[in-house]
Amino acid sequence: MASGKTLKLATYNVNGIATRLPHLLEWLREAQPDVVALQELKATDEAFPVGALEDAGYGAVWQGQRSWNGVALLGRGVALTESRHGLPGDAKDDQSRYIEAAIHGIVVGGLYLPNGNPQPGPKFDYKLRWMARLHRHARTLVGLPHPAILMGDFNVIPTDADVYDTKAFRKDALMQPAAREAYAALLAQGWTDALREVFGDRQVYTFWDYFRNHAERDRGLRIDHLLLNPVLARRLKSAGVDRWVRLKEKASDHAPAWVEVSAPEPRTRE
Repeated sequence: MASGKTLKLATYNVNGIATRLPHLLEWLREAQPDVVALQELKATDEAFPVGALEDAGYGAVWQGQRSWNGVALLGRGVALTESRHGLPGDAKDDQSRYIEAAIHGIVVGGLYLPNGNPQPGPKFDYKLRWMARLHRHARTLVGLPHPAILMGDFNVIPTDADVYDTKAFRKDALMQPAAREAYAALLAQGWTDALREVFGDRQVYTFWDYFRNHAERDRGLRIDHLLLNPVLARRLKSAGVDRWVRLKEKASDHAPAWVEVSAPEPRTRE
């Protein structure tokens, strides 16, 4: 039985945490998410603004990388202990793209999946290898007896309904058949795509590029996803995208996407 409390879990590609810190802090104040996965920190571990986030009421774990990539997890009102630093399966992969921790009773995997452009080529090959590793690890989480979520920038447009213009992205790595098939195979493990579950056939985007006022015209893509294992999917209450953050001056090209779930019951000792 779920408790009466609701938890808000969110993912946000900040596209440079130093530049977007004011936007991030404003959004944290307004939205008050309980758990946040951040991507594209574009900052070293030492440059991560842990003090500012602590002042905002959030504990954090992070994996930085100079100029590129970088992921973090935030928990409101709690200190975090990282349980996984990097995606398993390739000891030589030094890109900062995956981080995992238990937060508010939920196993949270925050990820930044490779873009894969230009394709075909080595970057797209790396994307598919990374997705195969994600599949193997996700199998260990989907069947857990307690709630788990994978959320972040997946850099995959799952279907034609998730892009404003299919012709414009026909050759893009984000909607190649191999990437789409890999994403569908991930869902087939038993994960629930929360935004699609809540919105059904309705349009919902999480990313708008900087060209031709695409954000203002709502010509976007859905590439930021929140995948719930069956235990957590049964607790799903609502979901949405805070597009107002994207419409701010000098914003990231992504907006925060979120779900609300019934909180797990606190564990008690026998």
